[in-house]
Amino acid sequence: MGTDATRHYSAGDAARILQATEARVRSWARLGGLTPEPDADGNPKFTFQQLLLLRTTRGLLEAGIPARRVRRVWSSLRRQLSSDIPLTRVRILADGARAVAWDENATWQPDSGQFLLNFGAAEITELAETPAALTVVEETPAPTAEQWFHLACELEETSPLEARQAYLQALASEPDLADAHLNLGRLEHEAGELGKAEMHYQRAVQCAPDDATAHFNLAVLLEDRNRPDEAIQTYAQAIARDPDGAADAHYNLGLLLEARGRRDEAMRHLMAARRLYEVASPRE
Repeated sequence: MGTDATRHYSAGDAARILQATEARVRSWARLGGLTPEPDADGNPKFTFQQLLLLRTTRGLLEAGIPARRVRRVWSSLRRQLSSDIPLTRVRILADGARAVAWDENATWQPDSGQFLLNFGAAEITELAETPAALTVVEETPAPTAEQWFHLACELEETSPLEARQAYLQALASEPDLADAHLNLGRLEHEAGELGKAEMHYQRAVQCAPDDATAHFNLAVLLEDRNRPDEAIQTYAQAIARDPDGAADAHYNLGLLLEARGRRDEAMRHLMAARRLYEVASPRE
């Protein structure tokens, strides 16, 4: 469990991730020729890659491709690809009422198998960026860092373990993606993995030194690890980067200073926190 290859999602999970009803998810599965394994109660369980294919099917339908053609696209692709090439390695574009498949080496119409010799890479790129067209599948098993990041955000509420895995995939593609380090640090922090959380918070600070949230989260973590002197310095860094949004940082810093006998400094920060809280929630 906890990896793309082994995690399975119920129809309800898939519906939440894809923002659809369970009935629609099952309909997309039938169109895509997907046969999810049943659980002990006979309910379907989808793999991570099947979720990607479900999302592709949804995209094709939303782009105006008729359902019967969507079914034919998937059936034809399974026949056209060798057994060691997964469907998710192919990018599919909706060009009007037809689907165009592209694997970076060739382009073709998957429902007919006809190669489109006059489509060059530049034309495919232009098609993908045209508002009337729709890129409906991410290249996998190596989607872009941004795609992994957004998938991780979708998974956080329902599947935090899989969200962490997706954030790691994003960082494998783009090691300096500060938001991924920040979010992953928060998930590890919430899970009690303080060492891992600190590592990611520190990287977030390095990658985005002006991000007040990264400094604040790191300061909280340092408090939890009983390193108050470092936490004091880090809260000060958070305040310096966002003075108008630093109420929580002022408050936490005030408490830390008070606990260390620095009462005058503590009072200044606690009063600053109070002023900022009042600005954020003015009395009527």
